[in-house]
Amino acid sequence: MAYLLISAAHKSSGKTSLSIGLTAALSARGMAVQTFKKGPDYIDPLWLSAASGRSCRNLDFYTMYRSEIQEEFVHAMAGADFGVIEGNMGLYDGLDLDGSNSNAALAALLQAPVVLVIDARGMTRGVAPLILGYQAFDSAVRIAGVILNKIGGSRHEDKLRRVIEHYTDVPVVGAVHQSPELVIDERHLGLVPSNEAEQARDKIRALGNAVASQVDLDRIQEIARSAPPVAAAKQRQAGQVTRDRVRIGYPKDRAFGFYYPGDLEKMEQAGAKLISFDSLRDPHLPQVDGLFIGGGFPEIVMEELESNTSLRQEIRSFIEQGGAVYAECGGLMYLARSLTWKDKTCNMVGAIPGDAVMHDKPQGRGYARLQEAGQHPWPQPEATVAEIAAHEFHYSALENLDPGMHFAYDVKRGSGIDGRHDGIVCANMLASYVHLRDVGGNHWTRRFVEHVRSCSRGV
Repeated sequence: MAYLLISAAHKSSGKTSLSIGLTAALSARGMAVQTFKKGPDYIDPLWLSAASGRSCRNLDFYTMYRSEIQEEFVHAMAGADFGVIEGNMGLYDGLDLDGSNSNAALAALLQAPVVLVIDARGMTRGVAPLILGYQAFDSAVRIAGVILNKIGGSRHEDKLRRVIEHYTDVPVVGAVHQSPELVIDERHLGLVPSNEAEQARDKIRALGNAVASQVDLDRIQEIARSAPPVAAAKQRQAGQVTRDRVRIGYPKDRAFGFYYPGDLEKMEQAGAKLISFDSLRDPHLPQVDGLFIGGGFPEIVMEELESNTSLRQEIRSFIEQGGAVYAECGGLMYLARSLTWKDKTCNMVGAIPGDAVMHDKPQGRGYARLQEAGQHPWPQPEATVAEIAAHEFHYSALENLDPGMHFAYDVKRGSGIDGRHDGIVCANMLASYVHLRDVGGNHWTRRFVEHVRSCSRGV
C-alpha cells in the first residue's frame, strides 16, 4: 500500500487535473486507487471518484478531529493499492497563521510524501529558489518530487529540468505541456461537476493519457511506497437498526449532486433506506418518508426544473402535509418561490416564502460556525455541541423573505441567509445555505433520520 499528497505553490496550478490524470493512469495499470480531498469540497471529489471508481473522501481540519482524519484515512485505504491525496490552495496555505490546518499539516499528520505541482508558465531559473524555500520552510514536510505543469515547449522544459537538477536535490518526476485538452471547464464555484459534464469520461481518459506519457509513473509509485505502512483498519460498528427503515429520497442528477458519501453511509447506518430520483426527469416523487435535497447548480438547469411542474407540486404538497425535509444551499434555492439568474426568473417549489437571486460575487464563502436556536426541528443531539463547524459557498441570496420566519441557527461565523441567521424552518422542513458534515461530534444524520421517523408516524 502506497500513498502521497499532491499539492502546489498556489491555487490554480493544475493540481486537480493532474490528480485526476494520475488517478486514471494508475487505475489503467490495474491498481485500486483511493482518492482524498483536503478541505470541504464536492466538485473535485466527484471527478476523483469518477476517475478511480471509489468514493473520494474529504479530510478537513476545521470540521474533523485529527484522530478522525487519521481514522477516515486508514478506513478508506483498506483494499486500496495506492492513495492520492489532493490538497487545496497552496502547500502552506491555510486558515490559521501557524499553518495547523494547512496541506503541509495534513502531509505531516499522515506522514505522506509530497509531490509539488508547479505552474511553470513564465518561469526558468526562478523555479530553484521556489523549491528550495518550500523545502526549508517546514522540516516535517518531505517534498519528494516535482511535477512541472503548463510547460511552454521542449526548450522550456529542458531549461527548467537543468536548473532544478543543478540547484536542488528534488527530482522532477513529470513535465506536462500546456494543452487545451487538459483543461476542465470552470464556472462560479470551480470546475464543472463530472455529474453534469457530458464528456467527463473522455476528459478523464485524456488526462490519464497525458499523465501516463509525461509523468514518470514508476518514480511516482516509488515515492508513494516510501510512506509508512497504513495500519489495519478497525472494524466499524455498523449500529443495529431495530426499527423499520425510513425511506429517504434524494435527487441525484445534473442539478443536485453535492453529497458527502460518508454522510449518506451514516444515514443508512442510522436506519434510512436511500432512494435517488431525478428532479429534472421524474414526474413524481418516489414513495418516501423524508427528503434530503443537497447542493448543486439548480440555476444551470432552472428551466428544466421549472418545467417539471408535477414533481415541484408534489414536493410542496409533501412539505405542507408535514413531511420531513432537509435542504442545503442549492436545495434551499430549489425550495424557494423562484430563482433568478442572468435576468431570467423561473418558478421553483414555493415551500420557502422567498426568492433566490444569483449575484456576480459570492454571498457566502468559506468556513462557518453555527449555534442552534430554539426553533431547530430535529431531536436534541446525544451530546451538547457548543457550536457546529460547517461550510458555505453560494452566489445566491434570498430576497423578499417573509419577516416572521423562524430560523434553526444563529450564525457565529459566515453569512448564512442574512448574516445573522440560517436554517429556515417551515413545518418539518429545514433549509440552510451552510453544508453540514457528520463529523467532529456533529452527528446530524442520526437526528435527521429520527426526525423523519417521528414525522412519518405523526409523532
